[in-house]
Amino acid sequence: MDILLISECFLIIALIVFLFATLRIITYKSISMGLIGTSSFTLALTLLLIAVGTIYNIGFFKDIALALLLLGIVGTVAYAAVMRRA
Repeated sequence: MDILLISECFLIIALIVFLFATLRIITYKSISMGLIGTSSFTLALTLLLIAVGTIYNIGFFKDIALALLLLGIVGTVAYAAVMRRA
C-alpha cells in the first residue's frame, strides 16, 4: 500500500466520524444550529464522495459531489436571506 491510499483511508474514517458529529449538531433545538449542522453534513458528504471516487477511479462521483455542494450552499444562503428579512 502506498502512502496516498493510506491517507485517503484515514480521511474517509475521519469524515465518517465528522458525519456522526454533524448529525448530533443537526438534532439541536435551535434552527440555526440545524442549518449549520446540515451545511457541515453536506460538506463532509461531498468530501467523502470525492475521496471514494478517487480511490475507485470513478469519474461521476465528482459531478455528484459538485452538484451536492452547490445545492447546499444555495440552500444555506437562501435560508439566511429569508431569516434576515423575518
